[in-house]
Amino acid sequence: MRAAERPRAAYILYAMTTHAAEASHIRHAHKSFARPHHNVAQFGIEPGMTVVDFGAGSGAYVRAFAEALGEDGQVIAVDVQRDLLRRIHNDAVHRHHRHVRTIWGDLERPGGSKLADDVADLVLISNLLFQVEEKQTVLDEAFRILRPGGRVVVIDWSDSFGGLGPRTADIVTREAGLQMLGAAGFVSSQPFMAGAHHWGVMADAPDNDNP
Repeated sequence: MRAAERPRAAYILYAMTTHAAEASHIRHAHKSFARPHHNVAQFGIEPGMTVVDFGAGSGAYVRAFAEALGEDGQVIAVDVQRDLLRRIHNDAVHRHHRHVRTIWGDLERPGGSKLADDVADLVLISNLLFQVEEKQTVLDEAFRILRPGGRVVVIDWSDSFGGLGPRTADIVTREAGLQMLGAAGFVSSQPFMAGAHHWGVMADAPDNDNP
């Protein structure tokens, strides 16, 4: 089944929860796990950057990036679910974040972001790898759109945590992530603290001026 046909699993939709009727453990998980502003502060965001969020989901990181950049820069949210992109667009309008743009794209296909080569300064891939079959294609796409010296940030679940996170069979380990980053061409990988239930890695596209 293609990515465009697969609904996101319930365990990742906690970030969209807004209704009191939802299970309390999901609400508490959202409060405990959602730390986009804390994480974004570690990414080296600078004014004027173009930041792309692969699998933007509910848009929590899009908001954090938009606030970190102010009006000087661009945030591009890419997702395969149109309803989530509508939410992100409406939230950006409400917050007067005119520098936020949304793109529908299937990141499991080569060129799926629909962006040109070498246009981004930073690509975020958060809680996406465990959901997709073509993981290497996603990382290859990030490498393609990054400028030389640009950075990719990968965040994913470190365990299933008794069913709160993904199925154990779907977990992507940090080690597996590092191997795929290397295969895509990224260098200088470095881990960072992404939260109690997630691992995080930052890696760079080679800088042509500093081989």
